[in-house]
Amino acid sequence: MKIFLDTSDEEKIAYYSKHKFIDGVTTNPSILASAKINIRELIKNICKSVNGPVSVEVVGVSSEEMVRQGKQLAEIDNRVVVKLPANVEGFKALAELTSKHIKVNFTVVYTVNQAVLAAKYGASFVSPFVGRLDANGHSEGNLIKDIKQSFLNYGFECKILAASMRNVVYARNAILDGADILTVTPDILDLMMTSELSDLSIDKFLNDWSSLDGDKRYI
Repeated sequence: MKIFLDTSDEEKIAYYSKHKFIDGVTTNPSILASAKINIRELIKNICKSVNGPVSVEVVGVSSEEMVRQGKQLAEIDNRVVVKLPANVEGFKALAELTSKHIKVNFTVVYTVNQAVLAAKYGASFVSPFVGRLDANGHSEGNLIKDIKQSFLNYGFECKILAASMRNVVYARNAILDGADILTVTPDILDLMMTSELSDLSIDKFLNDWSSLDGDKRYI
């Protein structure tokens, strides 16, 4: 299982990459829109910081626009994975870009059908948005499990990238359901590393240790 960081914050990406906590980065138009530098330069900088895939999404509406933008994004760095939306125009663009050996992350996936078709047409990743599905009154149920089983049925090598991890519970469920990759914000990743019970246990150990006479300590 791999962890991708869902952010465009260069400092955070550099920090988590330095400590080998992450295997890649995902972005979306909303995340990139908050950046204070040229988007192309930002993508270049992110690719320099992380030794793994960097997903960047097109903003075109027609398949022609998506293909044009996808080609431009892929030229920035060989780590760039083009994100395409799960709609008919996105499927058209998917078939065109993958025929040119451009890696694609098919995103905002909400059904097994979408995921299977994306894998069939050559996507390297599919990104089911389980958190957003749940937040809009539709139980995420077994979406990741069902996609995984479908991929096994047909021998697809496409990776399941669990997105919209709104809290650590979603992350936990995605791990248990067999997602290949989680993409999480820095805050969620920090929370995944910690537990109040762990902190209490550590405090007790340290308090007990500090009560020892100096000559009894081995450190």
